[in-house]
Amino acid sequence: MTSITTEPQTAVGLRKLQPTATMPTAAVLNGLGELDVRLLRQRLQETAECVYEAQFADEGTRLTLLGPMPGSKAAASACDDSGIHTVAFNVGATPTGDQELFLFRRFNYCRNRSMEILRAYAGRRLNAQGARDLLRWEHLIRETRGEIVRVNMPLVIAMAKRTRITAVDHTELISEGNLALLRAVEKFDCSRGFKFSTYACRAILKSFSRVATRTTRYRGYFPVEFDPTLERGDHLENKRGNAESDSLQDLRAILGENLARLNQAEETVIRARFALDEREHPFGGPIKGKTLEQVGEIIGVTKERVRQIQNKALGKLRVVLEQTLATG
Repeated sequence: MTSITTEPQTAVGLRKLQPTATMPTAAVLNGLGELDVRLLRQRLQETAECVYEAQFADEGTRLTLLGPMPGSKAAASACDDSGIHTVAFNVGATPTGDQELFLFRRFNYCRNRSMEILRAYAGRRLNAQGARDLLRWEHLIRETRGEIVRVNMPLVIAMAKRTRITAVDHTELISEGNLALLRAVEKFDCSRGFKFSTYACRAILKSFSRVATRTTRYRGYFPVEFDPTLERGDHLENKRGNAESDSLQDLRAILGENLARLNQAEETVIRARFALDEREHPFGGPIKGKTLEQVGEIIGVTKERVRQIQNKALGKLRVVLEQTLATG
C-alpha cells in the first residue's frame, strides 16, 4: 500500500509518494551501470514529489513536453515585476516566460511519470522493464532540473553580492543560496502564474537570513575565534609534573630506608610496577612500569598474586606517607 497525499488524484498541486517498491533481482542489476544502480536505490529510498497538473493525462501534453523547447534561441528577458532585471546582470541565456513554463512543466511531468511507475510496483519488486522505465524518467528529471538550476544560478551569486549581511562568509552565503535554489525548483508551482525568479529570490533571501541568524547564535556561544596564542598555558601540567616528581622522590626515600617494613617480594613488585629503578628512558620517552604479568614472571607468581602483593604494599606505603605529611 503506497503512502500519498490526501489530495484527490485529479487535484492540481504538490503530490508526494513514499515508494514501497523494492530493488530488482541481482540478474537485472548486473545489467545496469553502477551509477544507474545508485540512482535506482536512491529513488526507492526517498519520497517522490511532483507538482501535478490535470493536463499531464493528455497524450498531446506528453508529446509537447517531451519535444523541443519552444523557440530555437533564448529571447532577451523583458523587465517585469519579478525583480530579475535588478540582480541578474550576467545571466546569459535567460529563458523566456514560455521557455521557463515549458521547463517546469516538463520537469513535473517526468516526476509524475516516475511516481506512476512507483505506484504500479507498490509492494513489489521491480522487474527489468520497470527498472529501465523508472531510470529513463529519472534521467529526464535530473537533466531538466539541471537546466533550470543552471540558468538561475546567477541569481544566487548576484544576491550574495548585493546582500548587506557582513557577518557571514561570502562562500557560505552562496552555498546556502544554492541549496535554497534547489529546494525552490522542487516546490515551485508554475501554474500559479508567477515568475520562478520571484519565488526563488524570496527563498534565497530567507536562506541568507537563516544562516546569518545561525552564525550570530554560534558567535554568541563562541565569541572569540580560535587563536593558538590564546590557548591556556602549561602551568597545571608543570605543577602536576613537579608533584609527581616529588612523590617519586619520597617513595624512593621510604623504600631506601625501608620505613614501610616491606618484605623482599613487596619491594620488588613496587619497584618494577612503578619503574622506580629507571632514572630516564634510553630514547627520551616516558618511563613505563612493568605489567602485572611481567612482574609475575620476575618473582614466579601469577599476575593476580602480584596484584594482591601490590595492594598490600601500597597500603603500608600510604600509612608512612600520611605520617610524613602530618609531621612535615
